[in-house]
Amino acid sequence: MQSWYTILPRNPWISIYVWVIFCIMPFYFIIHSLSLLQISIGVTLILLYFLSHYFSFNSKSALLYMWISFEMVLNIAMTLMFGYVYLSLFTAFFIGNFRNAVGFYIMYGLHIGFTIISIVFGYFIDLQLFLSQTPFIIITVVGVVLLPFSLYTKNRREKLQGQLETANERIAELIIHEERQRIARDLHDTLGQKLSMIGLKSDLASRLVTKNPEAAIQEIKEIRHTASIALKEVRELVSDMRAVKLNEELARVKQILEAAEIDYEIKGNHLELNLPVLVESVLSMCLKEAITNVVKHSEAKKCMIKFEKNDNEVILTVYDNGNGFNEKLNIAGNGLKGMKERLEFINGSVQIGSKNGTKLLIGVPLAITHQKGSV
Repeated sequence: MQSWYTILPRNPWISIYVWVIFCIMPFYFIIHSLSLLQISIGVTLILLYFLSHYFSFNSKSALLYMWISFEMVLNIAMTLMFGYVYLSLFTAFFIGNFRNAVGFYIMYGLHIGFTIISIVFGYFIDLQLFLSQTPFIIITVVGVVLLPFSLYTKNRREKLQGQLETANERIAELIIHEERQRIARDLHDTLGQKLSMIGLKSDLASRLVTKNPEAAIQEIKEIRHTASIALKEVRELVSDMRAVKLNEELARVKQILEAAEIDYEIKGNHLELNLPVLVESVLSMCLKEAITNVVKHSEAKKCMIKFEKNDNEVILTVYDNGNGFNEKLNIAGNGLKGMKERLEFINGSVQIGSKNGTKLLIGVPLAITHQKGSV
């Protein structure tokens, strides 16, 4: 259940205390009237206005427009009889919270028109009173014109933002679902047929091992060959799933070196290398490990990164003028172990030199094949 004070317009720029003052001010205007009849009429109009405002706050559809129209009539009466136009701000804020576009523009236009017309007639009825309040009346008219539209636009923008966030979440869910389906299809297409073939050939080899050993050996060789192809395809699939772009990693490396106040130089155009996905991923991860070691352990002032490519492999050179490589350092701790494991996975190589600093020479073959001695 909503509290009574929630019927007051809420806005981040205007305190609730300002609205309380707007509620009290009409009584101050009316008490200064000499006639008891005028005071009674004024108090009655004010109470009717706030009652209408309360009902409009808790009404929907047609009743809502009825109570808003009643508020406009009371605004006109308060303006013409007592020169009090400020209650129209309550109505303006309420109209700004309309959800229906047609209803908003109709009530918005009517409210502006009735407010301005009543003020104009007010100048003819009591010129002295309205002249004394002209600055405040101008502010009120500006509020009646601008506030509803700004509130309506803000609410609509928030609604669209909410819908956009919901749509983005749904799209993300669909992307994840589609990616899972794609991975399932790729695994099925990659492994399903070959594993079935391996199973069939294994059964055949087991039957031939006593009857025809030579044929059994041939079947075992074909099983090994099929398993090697399957392993290669799985590696390529995994590399596509976990691909790391070299240009993105290089941008992060530049930021790391700049933050560590290490001057760097990059030789060779990595964009012209046209590397396979797996090669690019391994090279990017090795570059990350190498630069991390430079920043953490070398105490270097300069670092050089060089990319080269020949017919067989891509060579990445990382040189720094720091302390040099310390053989006593724990390899697992400085990341070189992980780098060697990645390179061994694709028959790559790493060489470390320690003369006038540290020189790391990383070679990645362009033609990715299975490891020697692996299935």
